[in-house]
Amino acid sequence: MAKDLGRWDPEDSAQWESEGRAIANRNLWISIPSLLCGFAVWLYWGIVTVQMLNLGFPFAKSELFTLMAIAGLTGATLRIPSTFFIRIAGGRNTIFFTTALLMIPAIGTGIALQDPKTPLWQFQLLALLSGIGGGNFASSMSNISFFFPKKVQGYALGMNAGLGNFGVTTMQIVVPLVMTFGLFGGESMTLVNTSGTLIGKIPAGSETFIQNAGFVWLLVLAPLALAGWFGLNNIREPHVSPNIPGPIGAFSIISFMLIIGLITAASGLWLMLPEKAHGSGFGISKWLVLPLVIASTVFLLRLIPGEVGRNLSRQYKIFGNKHTWAMTVIYTMTFGSFIGYSAAMGLSIKVVFGFQHLLVDGVLTHDTANPNGPSALMYAWMGPFIGALIRPIGGMISDKIGGAKVTQIISVIMVGSALGVAYFIQKAYASPTPEQYFTPFLILFLILFAATGIGNGSTFRTIGVAFDKEQAGPVLGWTSAVAAYGAFIIPKVFGEQLQAGTPEYALYGFAIFYGVCIVINWWFYLRSNAYIKNP
Repeated sequence: MAKDLGRWDPEDSAQWESEGRAIANRNLWISIPSLLCGFAVWLYWGIVTVQMLNLGFPFAKSELFTLMAIAGLTGATLRIPSTFFIRIAGGRNTIFFTTALLMIPAIGTGIALQDPKTPLWQFQLLALLSGIGGGNFASSMSNISFFFPKKVQGYALGMNAGLGNFGVTTMQIVVPLVMTFGLFGGESMTLVNTSGTLIGKIPAGSETFIQNAGFVWLLVLAPLALAGWFGLNNIREPHVSPNIPGPIGAFSIISFMLIIGLITAASGLWLMLPEKAHGSGFGISKWLVLPLVIASTVFLLRLIPGEVGRNLSRQYKIFGNKHTWAMTVIYTMTFGSFIGYSAAMGLSIKVVFGFQHLLVDGVLTHDTANPNGPSALMYAWMGPFIGALIRPIGGMISDKIGGAKVTQIISVIMVGSALGVAYFIQKAYASPTPEQYFTPFLILFLILFAATGIGNGSTFRTIGVAFDKEQAGPVLGWTSAVAAYGAFIIPKVFGEQLQAGTPEYALYGFAIFYGVCIVINWWFYLRSNAYIKNP
């Protein structure tokens, strides 16, 4: 087991060159695959739901969209407590335990998918637990921020987040592939509709092993948990983790704080979901529920007594810093878009381009399968792949020319790309041959993903420079928590607008939000008398 670090100062060049760089890089390269698996387990519902549709599981399209939305909202909410884990429980304890917890939803999903008669509420519960993987981002980024000096914060955080985000792409490639053969045994199922993998279409009537979508992650989660326990370090510096309890105490604290997040997320979901999806049926707007979920989670965490409560009080000082709120909005534009589009892209391709949109008795219908439609599973991985791959590059460019300048450029690109995607998705959703619009739709969507990836790297740089050593970690966690609600909002909005027959409205709304972010970024960091000039 790696020792706890009693003296750690990455800004001390002598310590950094003698031993610091090696320790920091070891923690980074264990953190990255652990975070990758977190993203994979969190967001595999985007692929699983497509295959459930292809297999004829007895759920409506809108109900399948709720599974992605549930995982998205829970993962975002769990980032709030995860923001504060490092100071309270230590980096090694946190990364080991939260990585090990991912085995629970992975096993449960594999078991549930073996039976098409599994009720919707069981899938919803598993989607809720999958949110643990989404929460892990906040603690992982906070932890890595303490290991590297400011001069390479853009690189280090970009590598951790960018390669960690490859969990989305990895999942979108691995899951369709492992479903084609009996890797873990069990009964196969027969495709009702054409499916696909990275290498080609799989015709209806073929056999598939959908349960492998959950079971496959056990092959890497177990060794990663061990690597985390024996290879990571806790930092016992006063500004990082000054009073870490023993492992059992640390795991208990983490579990209790995660339970608080799960309860508030589940309560918010119940308020929003219709009765047929096991909700209250009240139909309360997500724009009212989400602030309530965030505020109640922050409030309930603050009520924890003893040393945990005192630690949280110290970290809650970030909320008095105006830059926390500016960067929360800007990071929501970049990461919120990346993670939301990643969650929604596969099923959106299936629903928009996989069906013919025909006028029947004057009414536009969307239920006739399109024999010429593209396979969602062949293309859904591309956007997340580009967005994750380019993220470290965005960080490195920002280390050279400034994060705010890079953010401003990509924000303009995001506005244009979103409007372009809106145009072609509108044309496709009203056409009996939607496939003719797929190529420009895909190209513009990939440009949008690339912009979000570069913007993720640039915002990491800005946060690393704009905040002091103690606040930078919690701010990274907090901004990522709020931004991660994109994984809930974007699939939810897409689902609602598809049902209303106006999917382009979703993109128009996102483009307007990007425009607001352009103004905020300019006001805080680029105007002549900005608070901090181009951090």
